[in-house]
Amino acid sequence: MALAADWDVSKVSSNLGVFALSDAEMAERQITVTPIGELDLPTGEIIACDPLVSDIETPALSRKVEPGRYPVSLLEARGRVAAAVLRFSPGAPVRWELATVPGEDVAALKGDEVYGYPVDAGLGSFMDKTAIVLMSDEQDKLKYGDYYGEVLAAEFAPNQDRFVLHHPVAGNPLNIAMFGSGWGDGSYPSFWGLDAGGEPLLLMTDFGVLENADGRETR
Repeated sequence: MALAADWDVSKVSSNLGVFALSDAEMAERQITVTPIGELDLPTGEIIACDPLVSDIETPALSRKVEPGRYPVSLLEARGRVAAAVLRFSPGAPVRWELATVPGEDVAALKGDEVYGYPVDAGLGSFMDKTAIVLMSDEQDKLKYGDYYGEVLAAEFAPNQDRFVLHHPVAGNPLNIAMFGSGWGDGSYPSFWGLDAGGEPLLLMTDFGVLENADGRETR
């Protein structure tokens, strides 16, 4: 379906060009890249969400990827997580696509309207759709049902509460990449970075900390 004439993906994020920057340009713009490990995606169906306010009914993104393990990194600026990146293949995207879930129609968007996931606990995440089922099952076993306080707080602490690759079940490779959501609660869009053939190179959630792919306080 054709997009509305006045809607353009670049209008809803000025930061998509960050992946074309050299290491020197990233440093000049005070953006730090922090690798946090590999995410297990046994089905290739990805959920991007606030993991503490989501449940087994949370839908996976409409676009799927090949099952596998893929590296996750954070773009950090101004002392915050500015963006989270799930990388499938090397290279700079040649075009971008808004990440949506079933029922969301990009053709209905106008101007700077955008779909994103709601954050109410200050966290974002990437996970396989099967991981949220494990996490929900483990939460049901907790004494007080406080997943952050009883489980995650101790895991986040060594990384200054910025991120963790959390395994809901010890010994099970299925994990969840969790990270701070920029300025905190809100609604944040994710974007597929595509190659010339339309295949995904990366998935990025923009937390609105960068402006024009720049992390400096004044520009």
